[in-house]
Amino acid sequence: MSTIQSRRRLIVVILLCVAVGGAVVRHYAERGTTTRDIATLLMVLWVPIIGNVIAWLIGKLPRRAPPPEPVTFDALGAFTPHLRADVTLRPPALPIHDVPLAAGEYRCALVIDNEGFSARWFVPQGELLERGKAHALDIEFLKPDLAKPRFVQGADFRVLVGDSFIADGRVLQLR
Repeated sequence: MSTIQSRRRLIVVILLCVAVGGAVVRHYAERGTTTRDIATLLMVLWVPIIGNVIAWLIGKLPRRAPPPEPVTFDALGAFTPHLRADVTLRPPALPIHDVPLAAGEYRCALVIDNEGFSARWFVPQGELLERGKAHALDIEFLKPDLAKPRFVQGADFRVLVGDSFIADGRVLQLR
């Protein structure tokens, strides 16, 4: 125990003893006397200390283990496709956004009925995905154990990015 902790404990014990002494004096003092009023003030000395006592008791409670870190695609590492699908990008709401998707990684949620599954796909270097045209893509799920049973061959799904559905798709083949 550090010096500061032992001093705090000593102060708490002294102030609690003074408060108990004030309660005893107040019990035996006559009503309306100065002695009874001073004893009442001594009893109130426990109020600033009770916060420290409660904090100490809370510190003694067993703590839960921190929740596990969520799984992310960054932790998975290399791309491992779980299914091949035909994906058709929908036209955007604004004509200025009607441009093909460039090469790179794209993360989304694949939605069947009202269930969504985190997924990603890559557009290879030198290729573009045009809107309104079907493209065969390899897709990787974040949690394949949960997603694969729902994505059977021929199943239709929607691609959700943010709060917008940007594409429709159909499962061609599971891997």
